[in-house]
Amino acid sequence: MDLGHAGARVVVTGGAANIGRGIARGFAREGARVLVADRDAERGDAVRDELRTLGAPDAVALAVDLTDDGAGGRVVDRAVAEWGGVDVLVNNAGWSAPGWFAEQTDRELWRRTVEVNLFSAIDCTQAALGPMREAGRGSVVFLSSDSAFGAVRQGIYGATKAGVIALARTVAREHGRHGIRANVVAPGLVVPAADEPVGPGSVWATPDGEPLFTDEQLASIVRTQALRRPTTADDVAHAVLWLASDTAARQVTGQLVAVGGGSSMP
Repeated sequence: MDLGHAGARVVVTGGAANIGRGIARGFAREGARVLVADRDAERGDAVRDELRTLGAPDAVALAVDLTDDGAGGRVVDRAVAEWGGVDVLVNNAGWSAPGWFAEQTDRELWRRTVEVNLFSAIDCTQAALGPMREAGRGSVVFLSSDSAFGAVRQGIYGATKAGVIALARTVAREHGRHGIRANVVAPGLVVPAADEPVGPGSVWATPDGEPLFTDEQLASIVRTQALRRPTTADDVAHAVLWLASDTAARQVTGQLVAVGGGSSMP
């Protein structure tokens, strides 16, 4: 089925690695134009070049810290300047610092988690709604997480990702009359491929270069899932591509799709 993304103008935040990169690659293969917004300029440029080889008729990398005031406006303004509008916004940017809830008492950690995971999505969405209303159509896909439903050592992070779900549904209810849809994908654990580089600011970057999870830990996590197989960035991308499609998901808005092999079933 043709998802209708050929020539679409797509913005992916946090698109320089792992899930965001997978989503950007998916849109490129569908023939969409893709703007990758990420604070890692080097990785963003590398993904931009990769998207062009995968079929994107145009690709742009914008180095931006989405926690800065007005960052969402700068992202959307760049897409409008390049292509005249925004058809799809994917709010993927996220950050977490796992830890026991009772021990995570650092307010700066709280602020950073909220700023990256929730405020950036608010900012970018508010900026994109103007061009989408003018066009009379648009799709916003928010990336939440299994942690939104309660997870050990992810209390602060999970709270922000639960907020993302409420935000998406408010956008869906308020802006459906403008032809704008808003939906949520909640991935389970997605680990970057062994050969995929990640920037020094990534949650996956460790000081000693060792993986964040051992093979034994990953196997233990997979055993808790109904399908008993790892979730990949491509798995998440396929769900995003469907929800973003005005052809395949024309009447789908305010909905939540969990992509984690049955790790959660909300």
